Amino acid sequence: MSFKTIFTALSQDSLAKPMLAHAGSMARTYDAHLEALCLGVDRSQTGYYYAGANAMILQEVIEKASDEGLALKALTEAELGHTELRWSCDHGVAQLPDIGRHVAARARFADIAVLPTPYGEDRGQEQEALVEACLFEARVPVLVVPEKRPPSGPYETVIIGWNESDEALGAIRAALPILRQAKNVHVVVIDPPKHGPNRSDPGGLLSVWLARHDVHVEIDVLSKTMPRVSDVLLRHASDLGADLIVMGAYGHSRFREAILGGATRYMLEQSKLPVLMAH
Repeated sequence: MSFKTIFTALSQDSLAKPMLAHAGSMARTYDAHLEALCLGVDRSQTGYYYAGANAMILQEVIEKASDEGLALKALTEAELGHTELRWSCDHGVAQLPDIGRHVAARARFADIAVLPTPYGEDRGQEQEALVEACLFEARVPVLVVPEKRPPSGPYETVIIGWNESDEALGAIRAALPILRQAKNVHVVVIDPPKHGPNRSDPGGLLSVWLARHDVHVEIDVLSKTMPRVSDVLLRHASDLGADLIVMGAYGHSRFREAILGGATRYMLEQSKLPVLMAH
């Protein structure tokens, strides 16, 4: 298995160039085709307009969104046009509540999606929807990249957050092309259950399976010495000088994560490293 189609969705000028750089770097590393979807987003809420204004305002915001999509397409063509990459670019308009359908229809035919961190002061409302559309509707793994981090070639030191969940295993399967090229891979197990089936050898079965894929790993068993598992994982990544975290996404429902918080949301809010996630 290798990455043959890299997908990215662009909806903000400020994030477009960094995402094209990261997605382009990945496409170059794996000799893959880069597909960019440039979306003009209608963020209006027509239900709040006064009677009789809906049609007029709707036409105006759709035209504005269309212009934004075309501007992003022009920027993408300018950025990628002088590269040696194989790439394609399309544009469209989507209303905010319906953006997931548009993105999933394209992302489902990709091997991995490269998207910006969805949380931050300068983020549009649609950024979280883009990530969730790829994870839940398209069922494609997502590499979430802090846009200020410079693009890199093959990741050298990768840590895997392993809790024996289906989501974590799915992320590891998706990351196999990356793991094969990495120099150091650490399977991190935090507070393994004392009475679980693998209590005497946490991460052992996973390491054997990865070894058969030519991925040689070290298993790091850590105590939960901080309030959140994500904090322990991020601190360990910093100690190792890791440049990528692989983990499962949304082990709880999205509603619970949104209201009560959770490992996925906290990791995306706090991580300064790229995070590869799958659900």
